[in-house]
Amino acid sequence: MERYAILPIGKQGVLGTVRQFLASLLEKKLVDALLVPLELPTRDNVVPTIVSNPEQVQAANPLAPVMPVNAARLVSRITMVSPSPDRLGVVLRPCELRALVELVKLKQASLEKLLLIGIDCHGTYPVDDYGKFVKESSSPTEDFLNRVREGKDDPLLRKACQTCEYPVPMGADLTIGLFGANLEKGIVLVAGTPEGEKVIQELGLEAIETEERQPAIAKLIEERAGKREELLKQTQEEIRGLDKLMAALATCINCHNCKTVCPLCYCKECFFDSPVFEFEAEKYLGWAKRKGALRMPNDTLLFHLTRLNHMVISCVGCGLCTEACPNDIPVSDIFRLVGHQVQKTFDYVPGRNLDEELPLTTFKEEELPEIGM
Repeated sequence: MERYAILPIGKQGVLGTVRQFLASLLEKKLVDALLVPLELPTRDNVVPTIVSNPEQVQAANPLAPVMPVNAARLVSRITMVSPSPDRLGVVLRPCELRALVELVKLKQASLEKLLLIGIDCHGTYPVDDYGKFVKESSSPTEDFLNRVREGKDDPLLRKACQTCEYPVPMGADLTIGLFGANLEKGIVLVAGTPEGEKVIQELGLEAIETEERQPAIAKLIEERAGKREELLKQTQEEIRGLDKLMAALATCINCHNCKTVCPLCYCKECFFDSPVFEFEAEKYLGWAKRKGALRMPNDTLLFHLTRLNHMVISCVGCGLCTEACPNDIPVSDIFRLVGHQVQKTFDYVPGRNLDEELPLTTFKEEELPEIGM
């Protein structure tokens, strides 16, 4: 059962309160280090950084509406070879936390000695748009939160964020709760596990009851689910049939950026980067003579279909694949459509529960009987 506490907001504002909370975790030795987004000196982006000095936390900004990398990849890099020897707090958005859970199931990360700190997510901007937003604002984080309070649609938000129906962290030890909170008075701190409750007790925070949080969450999820359905319907029409799918992917240059940024593409040696796809010139010319023409680079459709097959059951819809595409191919929309259908078939939500086995690695004798009919 979740328990709530309040982080009072003083003159330091919302961001200052979050920074003070994170610094107190280090000061009171509740964690030995934190993986948290830190602002660049230019302030136009944030970079996930391992911080052990409480003073360095004053540059932290997990509220900045930008996500240059899905930090689940970084937690995997830190813990895959061996678990963390010290207590490490990791500050993650909901899609990052869900991706991390999937990576743990795939034995690509460890949660040992990790304190999972989730944060309610209002969404993020593309990196370039965030940079422009910062230049136009003296207090970008506060201005963004003011936009949220107004309750208007924010056209700068990435499409993946506008249609994300999981804006609240799942399975976090602690959640920095922004939904349903009066941000002029305090931030809700949600303990989702005994570890989280222990932190709240150690910090001496006042326990509270809140009736506003769940209705606010339900309203946001309903709005985003509606936008998601519109997106899926539109995408289905745009890629219906092989010809339309090939047209949607026509400008793919096989750069593999989408694979590189995807938190669930974890293979150290990708099949598509192997010598299997290295051919002599005579073969390319032979294929061109047989077909009359050969599109270059070739095998782009095969690349995307293979990647879909490998990771779509665990796709968390973070949308960074589209952000990474140099030709603005709606990779995320396509993967979201297929992922939604596959996950719905198996009643599986990626990252929902660490104990929930991956459907495609588990055999159930009575599963999907209609397919065998």
